[in-house]
Amino acid sequence: MDTEIYLLVGYAIQAGLIEPCDRTWAINRVLEVMQLDAIGEVMTLQMLELPEILERLTQNAVERGICEDNQVARDLFDTKLMGALTPAPHEVRAKFSALYQLNPAAATDWFYKFSQDTNYIRRDRIAKDKKWKYACEYGTLDITINLSKPEKDPKAIAAAKLALQSGYPKCQLCAENEGYAGRMNHPARQNHRIIPVTINKSDWFFQYSPYVYYNEHCIVFSGVHTPMKITRATFEKLLDFTQQFPHYFVGSNAGLPIVGGSILSHNHFQGGHYTFAMAEAEIETPLCFKGYEDIEAGILKWPVSVIRLRCENRDRLINLADKINQIWCGYTDESAFIFAETDGEPHNAITPIARRRGTAFELDLALRNNITTEECPMGVYHPHADKHHIKKENIGLIEVMGLAVLPARLNKELADLKTAILENRDIRADEILAKHADWVDELKKKYTFTEENTEEILQQETGKVFMQVLEDAGVYKRTAEGKAAFLRFADAVNQEENA
Repeated sequence: MDTEIYLLVGYAIQAGLIEPCDRTWAINRVLEVMQLDAIGEVMTLQMLELPEILERLTQNAVERGICEDNQVARDLFDTKLMGALTPAPHEVRAKFSALYQLNPAAATDWFYKFSQDTNYIRRDRIAKDKKWKYACEYGTLDITINLSKPEKDPKAIAAAKLALQSGYPKCQLCAENEGYAGRMNHPARQNHRIIPVTINKSDWFFQYSPYVYYNEHCIVFSGVHTPMKITRATFEKLLDFTQQFPHYFVGSNAGLPIVGGSILSHNHFQGGHYTFAMAEAEIETPLCFKGYEDIEAGILKWPVSVIRLRCENRDRLINLADKINQIWCGYTDESAFIFAETDGEPHNAITPIARRRGTAFELDLALRNNITTEECPMGVYHPHADKHHIKKENIGLIEVMGLAVLPARLNKELADLKTAILENRDIRADEILAKHADWVDELKKKYTFTEENTEEILQQETGKVFMQVLEDAGVYKRTAEGKAAFLRFADAVNQEENA
């Protein structure tokens, strides 16, 4: 392993993680992780990419019995290797702060590259994600099949069951994850660094998502492990963040199950340097809110029900957003099947997204509702059963903005569907593909499939299903009745003098 150790240390120097004068120290750190006592001289070095260097070192550790042979254990081990070469938090924060003083974008550019160079963001896995576009009446939607988050193999699942349960860190978003060694049921984070930020006079932190669903996909999270809840303070924090990082958008999942994100126990936002289709959508129906005539407002031309607010005055925007949120949370319109609560369980929530438009501040407020019925046990405003063959997971912040994060299973299923269609096989006889049979039957009425067009047809029709999923999530349907109901809510906001 002498060659691989020299290559790993050389990579760290080249990436700027360590200085050339740190070489001997770094070699000894890697020897410690590898549980080796010495290293020999290597005359020539074969150039390898980082993933292959780590794979070789990890395989050697498996063969010598210091790393278990499963994917989770391998990830824990190669993260430990990178952690040995990752600068201390104070160094990272000092560098970020110095760059921020020059330009906020320069600071985030550097930190994003750093988070990839440490292999916290695994470039090789991100590259495996499938991505394409779907143009529709609402704009151009982003369709992705996420393949960068490894699925646990049976040996890893069994090991996780035997692992001791721990309340530290309390969740995968807590600041205590920085530098944490991980365990079979919690990812290693020795190569993970976070940046302190003060938003709305509160201590929060800034990091990147290891799975990067879009460019510079960041997470901004509270320094305190406290549940998600959309309040006035949420709008204050979102807009304060865009004041400090005007090149980034930032948004929050709703704080209720079904319409919220996967981690509701820790207050956090997601943002980044990316323009979603929702951001490019135009106001379709202008609105005027009494007492806030200076704020440009309207219903967005978007499948999810969204009110857009835009104003130069941040405080005015916060006041109106807070009023709309309070009224929506208590709003019931039985004729539109919108209930604020049933049996004491709240249903209404808002998914807010903030961004800058030149010198103006902009807020998109997506109206959400998580009511369930016997006919729709997963949610009335959740992907309907006829779309579950493509997506049955919750519609969170990222999807609301127009990016489909589709399950990894679809990568193989769409490929197998292509083969089955071209070979004219009975899809219903296939245990895995049968769920797609009704969909394919409809597609066969529309298209003549060939070797050249089948993959593109399946991708575009998958995009169409995602568009329909977003329409399912809209509490106000895009019909005359739906628009009238939406306007009734706007009237209710105007009728309420003080929320």
